[in-house]
Amino acid sequence: MTESKKTKKKKKPSLSHIFGGGLLTEDFVIRQSKLLILIVFLIIVFISNRYYCMKKLTEIENLKTKLQEVKYENLIISTELLSHSRQSQIEERLANKGIELRLSKAAVYEIHK
Repeated sequence: MTESKKTKKKKKPSLSHIFGGGLLTEDFVIRQSKLLILIVFLIIVFISNRYYCMKKLTEIENLKTKLQEVKYENLIISTELLSHSRQSQIEERLANKGIELRLSKAAVYEIHK
């Protein structure tokens, strides 16, 4: 057989050839090594970006839950404040503490310049 026929005939690589590192010495792998390194780099960037996005989405969901809780708490506090600031409630508290303040019976006058 001539050299050209030997190079044209390629045998299928065995598992020991692949795991032994013989695949890395093949001409195709050596020629395309820059492309393979680029592909591996892009895969790593893609996976890390996906992980980062999922982490941020989880953080956003947690913040939305906290915001909803704070809104409910704000609503409760404002309702309590509104009920405590009613005129009847204020008069009742003043009477309970023994403070002798009364509402004016006279009408309110506005003075304009």
